[in-house]
Amino acid sequence: MKIDFQGQTVLVTGATRGMGKQFADDFAKLGANLILTGTDKDKIEALNQKAKHDKQASRKYYAVDFANAESTKYFIEVIEAFERIDVCVNNAGINRINFIDETLLEDWKDILSVNLEAPFMISRAVSRLMKEKRYGRIINIASIFGVISKAKRSIYSTTKFGLRGLTVSSAIELAPYNILVNSISPGFVNTELTKKNLSSSEIENLVTQVPMGRFAETEEISRVVLFLASSLNTYLTGQNIVVDGGFVNV
Repeated sequence: MKIDFQGQTVLVTGATRGMGKQFADDFAKLGANLILTGTDKDKIEALNQKAKHDKQASRKYYAVDFANAESTKYFIEVIEAFERIDVCVNNAGINRINFIDETLLEDWKDILSVNLEAPFMISRAVSRLMKEKRYGRIINIASIFGVISKAKRSIYSTTKFGLRGLTVSSAIELAPYNILVNSISPGFVNTELTKKNLSSSEIENLVTQVPMGRFAETEEISRVVLFLASSLNTYLTGQNIVVDGGFVNV
């Protein structure tokens, strides 16, 4: 069995760092044509220049801030202009940690926009293209905090639980068109976002609570994404795959 994305167009949001970058690089190695987003305009420009010399696959980066309604609207118009999108990975996400009684309404609006509203709008747009081709794969990157939760994660958990709901409902609607929709809930992964949100002592403490005794590497999450996005997946839809080294079971 071989995973191959030759001739397919793959969209990955939040693809300039962390898990999203890993997804993009792995799809490229397998021959996909890539539509990618990030928030840093200067970085996007530099990546597009570098992409011109990429012999593995076609890559096009777009600077998009999903917390900004106009920016999101612009990107939806970009999507709608494509003839086909075979795979969509809704990966972009943000997190701001705070107690619920100290949380700012601005944080609620921003996190909801990026983590839940943008995946909804993107899924709505790509599903229209996929229905025409009667083929598609949508993978929503949720979180273990959409399965369990902890203090200071009220907004983040709300969006990730919501993303699972979006996954299930859209999977039911789109299954007759051979469009499979699933979510992945990673546990703790060695990324910039993890290191930004957790102190060294918190990371050390959490590692002891993971049965595997370590955090995941980005490529371990990517392997699950690649299977769900591939033609090898022919029947698995509406599911949430927890990839956490056993953490939620403790």
